[in-house]
Amino acid sequence: MRRTIPALITLVVGFSLVVQPFVPPFEVWSENVAKYVQIIAAFAFFLGGASLVKINFDKIRRRQMGWGYPIVTLVGFFGMMIVGLFKIGNPDGFGGELTANGSLFNDMFVNILTPLNASTYSLLAFFIASASYRAFRAKNTDATILLAAAFVILLGRTFLGAWLTQWMPDALTFFKIDNLSLWLMTYPNTAGQRAIMIGIALGVVSMSLRVILGVERSHLGSGKE
Repeated sequence: MRRTIPALITLVVGFSLVVQPFVPPFEVWSENVAKYVQIIAAFAFFLGGASLVKINFDKIRRRQMGWGYPIVTLVGFFGMMIVGLFKIGNPDGFGGELTANGSLFNDMFVNILTPLNASTYSLLAFFIASASYRAFRAKNTDATILLAAAFVILLGRTFLGAWLTQWMPDALTFFKIDNLSLWLMTYPNTAGQRAIMIGIALGVVSMSLRVILGVERSHLGSGKE
């Protein structure tokens, strides 16, 4: 019953949300479900925080490799939580806004978390460059086409690309690198993006139906009834 009851709840709620745009009586039910989701999400934050503390504390207790990083994680977690809950250093006192200018919480967010996020995203450039190098190696026809299109687009977005083909007559204006780059971005790239989005939508619909109908039960755990 531990897996059957949650599956039935998923079936009823999922079916109700699917048909609510077409059946007016289900609109009120959908609004109530949205409120319940917010309540459940609030409890999920507590569960996620407890899980974070437990996992990192176990790594510290067992002195696992890199156990210094969990210490930093827990210090940051409890530090931000305590400063936010008790509004330490808030110029307007305990009743002031949490993100008020001059508050310690806002200063920690702006001066610590924001630079860390910027540093993390800046490192992604190196991973993108590495992935691009592997993807653009012309080992077959598809990779060669991808390499040529990427070269045209990158060159067409620079001043050098426009300068290299400015000698072309008006009859060949389409083949200028800047115009060819714009055409690739407007038509083939847009078509590819829409095809990917359609594929994602079909995948979401397929997985949603599997979950609603109880075919996919991995989210219910691996325990046997």
